[in-house]
Amino acid sequence: MTILIKNGRVLNPSENIDRILDILIEDGIIKKKAEHIDVTADRVIDASGCYVMPGLIDLHVHFRDPGQTYKEDIVTGSMAAAKGGFTTVCCMPNTKPVVDNADTVKYIVDKAKQTGLTNVLPVGAVTKSMEGKEITDINELKAAGICAVSEDGKSVMNSGVYRKAMIAAAKADVPVLAHCEDINLVQGGVINLGDKSEQLGVKGISNAVEDIIALRDILLARETGARLHLCHCSTKDSVEMVKQAKAEGIKVTAEVCPHHFSMCTDDIVSDDGNYKMNPPLRTREDMEALIQGLKDDIMDVISTDHAPHSAEEKAKNLTGAPFGIVGLETSVALTITNLVKQGHITPLQMAAKMSYNPAKVLGLEKGTLDEGKTADITIIDPEETYVIDPATFVSKGKNTPFAGKKVSGNVKYTILNGKVVYND
Repeated sequence: MTILIKNGRVLNPSENIDRILDILIEDGIIKKKAEHIDVTADRVIDASGCYVMPGLIDLHVHFRDPGQTYKEDIVTGSMAAAKGGFTTVCCMPNTKPVVDNADTVKYIVDKAKQTGLTNVLPVGAVTKSMEGKEITDINELKAAGICAVSEDGKSVMNSGVYRKAMIAAAKADVPVLAHCEDINLVQGGVINLGDKSEQLGVKGISNAVEDIIALRDILLARETGARLHLCHCSTKDSVEMVKQAKAEGIKVTAEVCPHHFSMCTDDIVSDDGNYKMNPPLRTREDMEALIQGLKDDIMDVISTDHAPHSAEEKAKNLTGAPFGIVGLETSVALTITNLVKQGHITPLQMAAKMSYNPAKVLGLEKGTLDEGKTADITIIDPEETYVIDPATFVSKGKNTPFAGKKVSGNVKYTILNGKVVYND
């Protein structure tokens, strides 16, 4: 099977390429890139006016499978990923049962392969049953197919246990994806602590909830040599800490989610569960610091933290609803609309933060359009505008605060291993 992509704006961070090129795919491999390729192919895609970038990689999704498949499962999650332009996703371990053993890892890997719409890489739990007491067998989990370890959904509060896990992860050369939340400081908070929480009469979550654990984790990474990746950073101090840690040579990377660079507490208009995510929407000052951090390449990655819930669950108010919003089908448009179109980042930076850098965090041979590499490719029309409508989502989760928002940027094709798995 040969596919010829014509006239696209090729964005390949690994070669620092941003120019109009053709790409020839043969038997799942990128065979050639050139200004003009004249061959007879099985399929020709005219990508005029479109970005052609390495298949997007999301380091942070919740597919709820096994155990909570009424919210999402590997099939519907993979469909949402393909529609969103993602060819690889990392699914977090807070399932039921928890991803703390080889059998559960194998279940996810096998089901994802059968589905065949995106590469689904399981993330293993740091501790058994995510109870924060006894570390998992990271070597066994790695052999079964995990790409990283995380306790996402909460932090390992016992620093001694976490240090032991970081040492084990460093030895196994497995990255640690850190959810930074001091549970003892949350105290029932549901949105950012400040004027909005007072106005709505709900409990607030202070920046210190994130910042204290982010600093602890950075210090532990320095001490243990672990590869630390900070998930869903939401505060200005997180950006500053990452900047300082990198300057010191500590192995730390960090991600920002589209909701945290697209919205702030000012945008919460009512006591609506769709505005509830963890960490919460912060102040405008925090949001602007996150954007600047992405612009300056302090923050390496854009991830979604795709967290689907049922309509009934999210119909509750801020106090009653669970934390989390969906993100796979809105990430590209929010990034183009709020970062690229505003001149905060370039299209090449977008390709780096949504593909090349996530691949580097995981140590994967992906995130590139180099010749000879696997043809995982995303084609996006950056000028196409539409209004976000959750009714059109293929994810089971429709929980988003972006319903009704006019955006630019639509995924036209997602190509996985040289095969078109999504076509708008």
